[in-house]
Amino acid sequence: MATKANLVRKPKSRIKESFGERLFTVLNYTFFTILGLITLFPFLNVVAKSFSSEAAVVSGLVTFFPIDFQTGTYQLVLGNSQFLNSFKITILITVVGTVASLFMTVLAAYPLSKPTLKFRKSLLLIYVFTMLFNGGIIPSYLVMRELEMVNTMWALFVPGLINVFYMLIVKNFFEALPESLEESAKLDGASNMRVLFNIVLPLSKPVLATVGLFYAVLLWNSYFNAMIYITSPELKTLQLYLKELIASTQEVLTTAGQIDINRDLNQAPEAVRAASIVTATIPILLVYPFLQKHFVKGVLVGSVKG
Repeated sequence: MATKANLVRKPKSRIKESFGERLFTVLNYTFFTILGLITLFPFLNVVAKSFSSEAAVVSGLVTFFPIDFQTGTYQLVLGNSQFLNSFKITILITVVGTVASLFMTVLAAYPLSKPTLKFRKSLLLIYVFTMLFNGGIIPSYLVMRELEMVNTMWALFVPGLINVFYMLIVKNFFEALPESLEESAKLDGASNMRVLFNIVLPLSKPVLATVGLFYAVLLWNSYFNAMIYITSPELKTLQLYLKELIASTQEVLTTAGQIDINRDLNQAPEAVRAASIVTATIPILLVYPFLQKHFVKGVLVGSVKG
């Protein structure tokens, strides 16, 4: 009979680190802390400028904290009809494009994860080939024009519907799942599609959340497709709007509606750009914390198996 003393587990003794190991750990933390601050400082500077007065921004006094705090710049930006329209278009494209890309990526990755698939190596070679070579801008534009997708929302996400690198991550994740789960389901009469949607996908939440975040960020930050395929102002994406804003801020002042002399004409163009950039960044920053718990696990598990 086990005694009470035997039931109490002794704490595991920690291996004593040498001076060199402790020094290496301290240097690592110091280096990555400094690196993180360096990458954070530019964003803090943009945020500070967006809340600072025109005089402070123009004189170059703003660093990481606002000077003469004001919110008129955000009122100006959010009152701009073109900004709001571009914002709605980008949200729509990001949501629809992410869902469509995840769906197509899963449908491509699942059969390619099966060693019994005929011509599997040849198909993988074709996919990898597209990662290294493409037809170029002009042939791509001609194809989109023939498909009558120019100046439509389809042109904003269909050309990049499947990212091969993300598809390979999902494929490797599927390969790491136990085959016995699928075999037992098929013995009970389940079809391949039923196995995929009822068994495989519920177990693949980490990699789906990770790849979904990748697709969402890619679509949110994309402006090249809009620049090439879109000429209609109603279909301009937010990033294309910001690109044009960097070149000229006067458009914001003239399209924001009725001009308020005390507000609009006293805004520095650089502050208007900063407020627009901050506003465009916030949605992605809000989404990331909800997917963070799946992020590391999805990347690591989906990239171990070759």
